[in-house]
Amino acid sequence: MKTVPKRVLVTGGAGFLGSHLCERLLDRGDDVLCVDNFYTGMRHNVAHLLDHPNFELMRHDITFPLYVEVDEIYNLACPASPIHYQRDPVQTTKTSVIGAINVLGLAKRVKAKVLQASTSEVYGDPTVHPQTEDYWGNVNTTGIRACYDEGKRCAETLFFDYLRQHRLRIKVARIFNTYGPRMHPNDGRVVSNFVLSALRGEDLTLYGDGSQTRSFCFVDDLVDGLMKLMDSEDSVTGPVNLGNPREMTVRELAETVTELVGGKNGISYHPLPQDDPMQRQPNIGKAKQLLGWEPRVDLRTGLEKTIAYFRDFA
Repeated sequence: MKTVPKRVLVTGGAGFLGSHLCERLLDRGDDVLCVDNFYTGMRHNVAHLLDHPNFELMRHDITFPLYVEVDEIYNLACPASPIHYQRDPVQTTKTSVIGAINVLGLAKRVKAKVLQASTSEVYGDPTVHPQTEDYWGNVNTTGIRACYDEGKRCAETLFFDYLRQHRLRIKVARIFNTYGPRMHPNDGRVVSNFVLSALRGEDLTLYGDGSQTRSFCFVDDLVDGLMKLMDSEDSVTGPVNLGNPREMTVRELAETVTELVGGKNGISYHPLPQDDPMQRQPNIGKAKQLLGWEPRVDLRTGLEKTIAYFRDFA
């Protein structure tokens, strides 16, 4: 039986994750309204979609109410890299908190199902490893990362209060490090930094001694997880960790990128940024059990695709 196309709102839809999600929703046959204020999102990320009959692009800041009619909402709007979210920390917190209030209010009015793109940053610098969804986190509420960490934590609170108070259909995904084509070239994240430096023949910058760990998920896998969560039964609210459980040191990542680019880059060492977590690895048992989801793209394959994209920026 043919399914009826859904009207789907993607806030932050011109960003890295959002643009890939819009693409996948259109491929499925949905009508997509992409909303972005272009603070970090880029028009060229969705330029190839502008002529699609089921795609609409709207410039809008979700700290202001939005009046549209939709069936589902993916709330991805918020700068996600430290360089960007620390540039205007007050606005970052407003985007997470007031933006969530506006999105939830819209969902309540039109009876839409709504998914919050939360983050592994809610775990702070974790004392539990790997991180499970029942871990409450270790966040410095007055630190320079708190505008993002605490904003996302408050957004989660609002989502679950709307579930309890208004019986809203909600989903919460906690997204771990994600990489791939359309990452912002100046976002300061470790993958884009390493790839661009390697392509330019520059030293790769390591903070600390490079022993801190991360787990890297390719964007196609992450988008698949978001869609599976949205399409799950209403009883599956989350939070659900979405990320790659394969843990590696930042130094190992630097060596892999250098090898794939084919250069002989040196390494430049710098002090660790404030509140930078030493370990980050998701436990994805919930995602496997409830969604039948786990990453499929291996790191080398994903990095090759990312490197190919960044050659135009080097």
